Amino acid sequence: MSSFLIVSILFLSALLSGIAVFFVKRDNTQLLKLVLSFSGAYLFAITVLHLIPEVYHSNQTPGEIIGLYILGGFLFQLILEHFSQGIEHGHIHHNKDGHHHQAFPIAILVSLCLHAFLEGFPLASGHRNELVFGIAIHHIPAAFALGSLLIGTRLKKQTIVLFIAVFAAMTPLGFLTSKGISAGEIGNVAQYFDKIMAVVIGIFLHISTTILFESGSADHHTFNKKKMLAVLLGVLVSMANFLFEGHDHSHHHHGPSDQTEETHDHEHHDHDHHDHEH
Repeated sequence: MSSFLIVSILFLSALLSGIAVFFVKRDNTQLLKLVLSFSGAYLFAITVLHLIPEVYHSNQTPGEIIGLYILGGFLFQLILEHFSQGIEHGHIHHNKDGHHHQAFPIAILVSLCLHAFLEGFPLASGHRNELVFGIAIHHIPAAFALGSLLIGTRLKKQTIVLFIAVFAAMTPLGFLTSKGISAGEIGNVAQYFDKIMAVVIGIFLHISTTILFESGSADHHTFNKKKMLAVLLGVLVSMANFLFEGHDHSHHHHGPSDQTEETHDHEHHDHDHHDHEH
């Protein structure tokens, strides 16, 4: 998938979902909950099947350190959520206190943009096709919830669309930044890429599990058939990607360890050959 297509999918999915708030009734959240359940399951499965194994196989950083960065990402998202009020999970906040005008949610917008920016990072690591759609689907309810919140501030329609566009541009910007880092174009940050990825994995684990716990009925212990089907569908779609891609990787993908061993063998062979000449 080309970079232009990735940027287009990520930007348009969030922008159109945010703008849809002007045309769709905000009270009907049943479909949004099902979309959330699907995206949460898909994001969780992709993280477990692709991102975690990849970051542990990078061999740049010891596994225990990677684990600490994943935990750090999880806790970082916990703090971010305090400011964003769970909008990245598709929470639509209704004005309950009777006021017609709400203050502009600057903390929510900043934390959402930071969150969306970081979500673009794993897209440069190789598993683009699976993740692009996972993140795009996850942004549909998030952008819709952000649009709902901005409408409550009584801002002009053009200003609301502008802020939604800024949010929509953050993940493509994160992807392009990450691409620059992994290609070594942006400073010396490439050596920390696996640590950045580990932080993003922690964020993904927090978001996906929170979505799965919260997107059901009010009583989380009640069995919800529709939610269960949406979750299973999300896992199956990610499994389908995993099976097809996994087969290709087994033939074509050589990790850093393979290259290191190969280089080591060549050096050893050259060394023996040199000794033999003497």
